[in-house]
Amino acid sequence: MLIGSASALALTAVGGSTAWALDRFVLEHVAISDADSYEAQNSSTTTATVDDSDAVTTDTSFESDYASIQISTVVTGSGSDTVTYFVADVVLSDATVLRSAFADNSFGENIIDTTASIAEQNGAVFAINGDYYGFRDTGIVIRNGVAYRDEGAREGLAFYTDGSVKVYDETATTAGELVAAGVWNTLSFGPAILADGVVIDGIDEVEIDTNVGNHSIQGEQPRTAIGFVEDDHLLFVVVDGRSAGYSRGVTLPELAAILKGLGARIAYNIDGGGSSTMFFDGGLVNNPLGKGKERGTSDILYVQG
Repeated sequence: MLIGSASALALTAVGGSTAWALDRFVLEHVAISDADSYEAQNSSTTTATVDDSDAVTTDTSFESDYASIQISTVVTGSGSDTVTYFVADVVLSDATVLRSAFADNSFGENIIDTTASIAEQNGAVFAINGDYYGFRDTGIVIRNGVAYRDEGAREGLAFYTDGSVKVYDETATTAGELVAAGVWNTLSFGPAILADGVVIDGIDEVEIDTNVGNHSIQGEQPRTAIGFVEDDHLLFVVVDGRSAGYSRGVTLPELAAILKGLGARIAYNIDGGGSSTMFFDGGLVNNPLGKGKERGTSDILYVQG
């Protein structure tokens, strides 16, 4: 849950100068300027062939030979207790159909663009915001079968080329070992909120990246989460929040209950707050912070149209 403005980040810097804060949290630091070329040169994975000649789209679903996507909107409660969330039930023909993309096609820190803009640049029919990897310099980052960062720090989520998904300890492995084992994409945020279909104890006390510039992930917040049902069957949930009368947001236990009710066996929380966005068929599905305006993020997960 990242604070959404450069000025806020600069002003909240503790024990350092404004210049340091701007350099750390605002100024772009590009490590790889053409991620597509970098992946083409370093990937050893054969990706699924996409043939969209038989694709049929509607305002709520997408069907093709390589992916089935069903979008639904759920509204519960009323008044100040209203919760509005969006579910994408996605079945893939091959795990590599689910891809990742960086803002400006560049890997580094503080490089941002909106989910919709990144999605459109990559021809996505469906996308959600990623883990905002570029806000931090730690965490294992593997995208589309290629390792970008090997700085294990927290509980990560790994998507494998065989369609399976696992929660893992980043500090107990390396990016190279994960790629060799068939990992296609990783996310580094958390926490995991479901294991074997059971809500994990203590998630209402976990904090992620409590360094300067972060907002607590606890309380009623806008959320983005990923659920694993079975191989190649995933659930993506975006909960709107911080908007009285439209959607208050949810706690992590409430988020876990949503994913459990949808049939997920594993579920993992990723960057939320103003970052929480779902894109489908050319436009936003949700209404970020009740204002209809996206905040920039570092990366997305998407299915190509």
